[in-house]
Amino acid sequence: MRIRAFLFLFIFLINCISFAQKKAEPVDLVYPYLDSSNSRWFFFNSASRPFGMVNLSPDTDINGAWGSGYRYESDSIKGFSHIHAWQLSGLSVLPLQDFDLSKSKDFASPFSHSKETVKPGYHQVFLDRYQINAELTSTLRTGFHRYHFEEKGKQQVLIRLGGMLGPSLITDGAISQKSSTLFDGHILNGSTSRRPYETPVFFAIRFNRPVEGMEGWNGSALTSKLEDISGSDSGVILSFDQSSDELQMQVGISYVSADQALLNLETELNHWDFEQVMEDSFKEWNEYLSRIQISGSTEKAHRRFYTDLWHALQGRRTISDVNGKYADMTSGNHLIKQIPLDDSGNPKFRHFNSDSFWGAQWTINTLWHLVYPEITEEFVNSMLQYYQDGGLIPRGPSGGNYTYVMTGASSTPFIVSAYQKGIRGFNVQLAYEGLLKNHRPGGIMEKAGYEHKTNLGGGFQYYLKNGFVPWPIPEGRFGAHQDGPSLTMEYAYQDWTLAQLAKALGDQSAYSEMMERSTYYKNTFDSESGWMRPRNVNGEWKNPFDPYEYDAGFNEANGSQATWFVPHDLDGLADLMGGKEKAVDRLNQSFEVAEKQGFTSGTSHSQETHPEYRRIPINYGNQPSIQTAFIFQKLGRADLSHFWSRAIVQKVYSELNPNSGYNGDEDQGLMGSLAVLMKIGLFQMNGGTEANPSYQIGSPIFDEIKIQLNPGYYPGGSFVIKALNNGDDKVFVKTATFNQKTLDEFDLQHDQIIQGGELVLEMTNQH
Repeated sequence: MRIRAFLFLFIFLINCISFAQKKAEPVDLVYPYLDSSNSRWFFFNSASRPFGMVNLSPDTDINGAWGSGYRYESDSIKGFSHIHAWQLSGLSVLPLQDFDLSKSKDFASPFSHSKETVKPGYHQVFLDRYQINAELTSTLRTGFHRYHFEEKGKQQVLIRLGGMLGPSLITDGAISQKSSTLFDGHILNGSTSRRPYETPVFFAIRFNRPVEGMEGWNGSALTSKLEDISGSDSGVILSFDQSSDELQMQVGISYVSADQALLNLETELNHWDFEQVMEDSFKEWNEYLSRIQISGSTEKAHRRFYTDLWHALQGRRTISDVNGKYADMTSGNHLIKQIPLDDSGNPKFRHFNSDSFWGAQWTINTLWHLVYPEITEEFVNSMLQYYQDGGLIPRGPSGGNYTYVMTGASSTPFIVSAYQKGIRGFNVQLAYEGLLKNHRPGGIMEKAGYEHKTNLGGGFQYYLKNGFVPWPIPEGRFGAHQDGPSLTMEYAYQDWTLAQLAKALGDQSAYSEMMERSTYYKNTFDSESGWMRPRNVNGEWKNPFDPYEYDAGFNEANGSQATWFVPHDLDGLADLMGGKEKAVDRLNQSFEVAEKQGFTSGTSHSQETHPEYRRIPINYGNQPSIQTAFIFQKLGRADLSHFWSRAIVQKVYSELNPNSGYNGDEDQGLMGSLAVLMKIGLFQMNGGTEANPSYQIGSPIFDEIKIQLNPGYYPGGSFVIKALNNGDDKVFVKTATFNQKTLDEFDLQHDQIIQGGELVLEMTNQH
């Protein structure tokens, strides 16, 4: 027994040593299931590349944009679709066996997580109903499927050409056969309240074995003729010979044409080596994720960190083809255009589909611009392409359409921050021209959320005339989010950011104009109540007024949360509140109350209206108040920023399970980016939009963070943060040195960071 015990202990110790010596790669640590019980259409990702046109994954729920896509608690798979994007969906397929279309159109198959593997760039799942092992991977613009049929029977593949699919009703489609192994066609995303124009998606499908038979339907009628298959209730089932128990399928996608979909397929996937594509995907993800290396803390913290970083590179999708062709839908017409080419004949940048940049000033502005500046540059160029095509720099385009998602001119801080950080591989004068247009009558700022045909919902005329947006807007409802105080504060901040660009470019007139407007937030502050407060068109304060009443003049927030939205002039806000000390005390009290509810309004965005959650004074589940922990630092109390930011990370952004993760509205990487920044201890209150932007130093949860700087943009090699004597109870930064020089303030400038070096923080448990 002693010998056995000794051998067991010896083997155990050897295994422990081996495990410790084997350092997992960042891509291996990602947990794709995070928060997937609360998923929405574009949230969950598996077989996708960074910013991929193709986002191939199983769909368990398909009726609407919310609560759809892959949801962990759902028990059956309805299809594998290739596009999970902001207001867009596309080509759903599913392998079948011995399916009789004359008896049913219920194709869904039960599945079990015990027979499933999900990694960045790969999804494997066993379809219990058909006894098929399905594997999915992708390139940027193509999906790659491998199906293994465990039992003998007729091998089939379903291609859906109509029906509800996430945010879109697929209103029509068509498919044609080009050879025994090649098909192409299109589907049509019907318009939505957010995306006003129908948007086609084209495809090319290639199999590694010939198709032997086909049967489809058009409404209730069955047909074997492909040309008869169309409409919102349509599809086809292709069948194959029995020469092998494995079938492979490749699907190229394009928003331009079927020929372009085939070009994408032939260019990116000219072989049948599934393993190679899967490995290439892992390597690409690992390259992106490895730009930030961490050490210290727990394995769980590492896994959650790289999952957050993975989310920061998700959601916003490529919509241009491999040769730079793209569809311009800004006019409602499907116009084919070309991205400019470089001297080698390659597109200079990609065109993108994106949810709003509302809240990006505190999230991807800092993360992307520092760690992925080449991505920032592509996005700015894409925005300017929209401006040249449709006359406005967008705040959230969908498949070439303007959507006018959310409010204001949220792209302004993103572009200004890029310029201030030296990312200038775009036409700066064109960008400035477009931003000025957006901030004046006729620009995007005056449009409320999803206001497609009018320009009254944003109350912009009142902002210019009276210095505030009234609530309610007297002309009526023209869109969403017509909330006067929130609009006033948002416009004022965005005007301030544009003023910084005007100053940098020497436009004194516009600088003075925008700086004057940046003070208008004061006109919605009620000194008697001490809160931002709605006013009607006559200037009368809302009465009665409850600062904890949700959605009563404030966009996706209550007055307590929204009052702090003055990131460009916190000293001015503090003066309105009676001084910095009083402002700090009030904010600290708000955090003490919010802590009791976990700093969020519940496990999902939709819970913000719940009576129990809507009154929370600070909400880290949605964008309007996610900057508040770092307000303390700007008001002279960095210790409170360190304390509360650590508490928020622990409560809101530390879990690693399907039922929680972001506790609200993740919105295509915004909350993932925020979590990353809080965990490495860097933040930018005004979105990094001033000259040589400053970074506020927070309380990192890791002992060491190494950021690899892109040498094409920044010369410093790497920027390292070391937290000495770190621990769960040692959240305060006692001293900070950068390159062995003591920092008087817990701040670093952008030009210091990009030159590389080492920031050393001595942590303590003392205030």
